[in-house]
Amino acid sequence: MTPRIKLLLLVCASPLLLFGCVLLGASGIGLPDLENHLGRAILTLRINRVAGGFVVGAALACAGVVFQALLRNPLAEPYILGVSSGAGLGATLCILAGVTVASVFLLPVTAFMAAALTLVVVFMLASDRGAFPSVYSLILSGVIVSAICSSILMFIVAMAPVEGLHSVIWWMLGNLQPSARELLVICAAIIVAGCSIAWLIAPELNALTLGRETAHNIGVRTTAIVIVGLGTATLMTGAAVGLSGLIGFVGLIVPHVMRNLFGPNHRTLIPAAALGGGVFLSVCDAAARTVMPGVEIPVGVVTALCGGPFFLVILRRRNRRTFAA
Repeated sequence: MTPRIKLLLLVCASPLLLFGCVLLGASGIGLPDLENHLGRAILTLRINRVAGGFVVGAALACAGVVFQALLRNPLAEPYILGVSSGAGLGATLCILAGVTVASVFLLPVTAFMAAALTLVVVFMLASDRGAFPSVYSLILSGVIVSAICSSILMFIVAMAPVEGLHSVIWWMLGNLQPSARELLVICAAIIVAGCSIAWLIAPELNALTLGRETAHNIGVRTTAIVIVGLGTATLMTGAAVGLSGLIGFVGLIVPHVMRNLFGPNHRTLIPAAALGGGVFLSVCDAAARTVMPGVEIPVGVVTALCGGPFFLVILRRRNRRTFAA
């Protein structure tokens, strides 16, 4: 079966899986009673939540594909490189400042600016006398910067007023219920634009996976593509964090699964990762709503439970290959 046929099957299956997520809720399985106002309100909440999960999952998975291609490392993703933590710090400050519906665009903008600043700091720490940093230096610097951002975030939470503490904590654990429909629309537009840009530079990403020197020799403007790719991935990460909070490992799990299913060609891999990431996060959120009746588990906890063992499996495989070599 060719990758295009597989992608077509994924496109056909995605709406069915998303509709199944709409049917799942704390009140049970199936559509609520649409003859009364409460049932229609519950259905609207479910649809908004599934839509939020789909766009956030697509953003994180697509950003993970771009980061892994640019850094030529399967362990690279926004959460590991510290971009998510930086975006989370900026968004938390915005939430505590009080974002109203009229100024709802400030949340994704603040998250993106903080994510971009974090990425710049990571590159500065990893660079050696202006040279392009190595992959391992970037990952190590990302872990350090992520830890610093998390410490600052914990300090802010400790100093936050009681009335804003619950919303910040819940947001930090991952919350796919949009605070305003306007925020969902703005973030969705940003994420669609980011995924489109990533798809347009897919041939260049294919070349960069062979190495910067090889890509440069075949005519790719490597520096420009790296800047565009990192900016696009950071933009999508900032929008996703601004909409849903800190949700990790989606950018690690989905690209690996999709690469094994669809191959390394980014022309197919990027749309497949976007669809797969959206469906994966929506399914995780549906499970978080229904696995324990009467109790809602933050979706970030579910993705971490899936991503932690997955990360360890990848790491053990890489260690075995290195030892065998």
